[in-house]
Amino acid sequence: MVECPICKKQVQSPKINEHLDQRCETFIIDPSTISSSPHMSSTQGNTVVSASQKRPASSFFQTPSAKRQHSIPAKVATPLVNGNTGATKLNGGLKRSFDEGPGEESPLQNGGSRTDDAAPPETGPILKRTKTNRAAPLAERMRPRNFDDVFGQDLVGPHGVLRSLIESDRVPSMILWGASGTGKTTIARCIASMVGSRFIEMNATSSGVAECKKIFNDAANELALTGRKTIIFCDEIHRFSKSQQDVFLKPVEAGTITLIGATTENPSFKIVNALLSRCRTFTLQKLTTTDVQRVLMRALQAELSITSSPPSSLLDEELITYLANFADGDARTALNLLELAMSLSNKEGMTKEGMKASLTKTLVYDRAGDQHYDTISAFHKSVRGSDPDAALYYLARMLQSGEDPLFIARRMVVIASEDVGLADSSLLTLATSTYTATQQIGMPEARIPLAHCTVALTLAPKSTRAYRGLNNAFAALKEPGVAALPVPIHLRNAPTRLMKELGYGKEYKYNPNYKDGKVKQDYLPDALLGRTFLEDRDLGTELDSDLVMEDA
Repeated sequence: MVECPICKKQVQSPKINEHLDQRCETFIIDPSTISSSPHMSSTQGNTVVSASQKRPASSFFQTPSAKRQHSIPAKVATPLVNGNTGATKLNGGLKRSFDEGPGEESPLQNGGSRTDDAAPPETGPILKRTKTNRAAPLAERMRPRNFDDVFGQDLVGPHGVLRSLIESDRVPSMILWGASGTGKTTIARCIASMVGSRFIEMNATSSGVAECKKIFNDAANELALTGRKTIIFCDEIHRFSKSQQDVFLKPVEAGTITLIGATTENPSFKIVNALLSRCRTFTLQKLTTTDVQRVLMRALQAELSITSSPPSSLLDEELITYLANFADGDARTALNLLELAMSLSNKEGMTKEGMKASLTKTLVYDRAGDQHYDTISAFHKSVRGSDPDAALYYLARMLQSGEDPLFIARRMVVIASEDVGLADSSLLTLATSTYTATQQIGMPEARIPLAHCTVALTLAPKSTRAYRGLNNAFAALKEPGVAALPVPIHLRNAPTRLMKELGYGKEYKYNPNYKDGKVKQDYLPDALLGRTFLEDRDLGTELDSDLVMEDA
């Protein structure tokens, strides 16, 4: 027999696994039924086990003797309500969650004494849980537990589509698409607390195909044995490769699992089409400044309610509004800034201006996400629209946020030909020179030639003739047979004797041999003669209705 590591009772050795599976209720050996042996003696009617038999045979579950000398007595009598002492309650038999921990430290470990009839302290798990929660970041501690506490997302609002599906116990496989800090993980955990399904949380950055297949197998067994479904929340699902995403196809289609994927990237580009067709895509909106303010006020009130110190005068409504505006719709960023602000507010001599400077040294900008492309797009369109103020704003925003200056310089080379074009061909030279200067001198000095070129491109006249002409030529190639038209024989190259004998290039007129270089000669294939791709006008002919109304 061996001693159970959970309940500390003696259990039949071959049955220890079944005993643990049955919550320590079966295969227990009653010490009173064990017959006396030559090694046992009777003292005042009580059975006393000799020292040689106190130590069972070595096993995996046996506590080492060096540690056993300082351990707490295994059994502590627990008084019943009527005052009688019932069955002994095992000190090690109290099951706690991971967050609760082992409970309060025993007085015996601190050199104190404890009687057998003293009940274990009930406040141990609560104190331990509080310490664990306080160690988590403020953004994690303030995470909503239900849909009512989720701000800024109509999907889970009182009349939200997603909320109605969950409340009717119809959880579809879904992709939650939204920026950081909009509540993707929070919504998934709220769904888990509302439905009776198994909930497994995983992250694509640390999980692989083997782990996914094991989860799918366990989900299939759970569904077959108990009929209970399994919900898998996969955060950062776009980090999975296309082949890794394919492993979800069969279990999702068969209904073995319900997939909730979260991504900050556009699912149209990052999620395979086959998986997208099996899931519903829900777009989470960026939080408004008012929503972020509500999140911060709730967090501030919750933190002040559990601290004995009075609130700092620096943490006022004006600072909350400032942090909410700076967070750019990211609740996690806002809460992290608030946590730092609460720490800085206790520093002697700290002012609100100093706190703002310490908290907001860098702008919120994701160089690998949608904001990267959205900002450069806004920059390009501001230059095209001849708005130097907006162009300089987006340029400064990108540079301040750590954007690669060469990335900006490359875009300006494109602008010089696409938008300025034939109206001022010298701007292409300026743009390429700006790229070279940026490459040679680097930041922060490179910001100066970048600003020079930005303003020059913005104020320059615009012509899209060359750009539109090329697009017209591409459009013609989509017509049936145009892409395969033969090159006129007089324009063909004749590097060999055979080609010359066939007449390649024979009737070609070399322009420099003629006065002013003018000759009568066709260059397009016969089927395209008379077609023009380069238009006469520099810009379009449409009228902006909003501009017409202003002029009127």
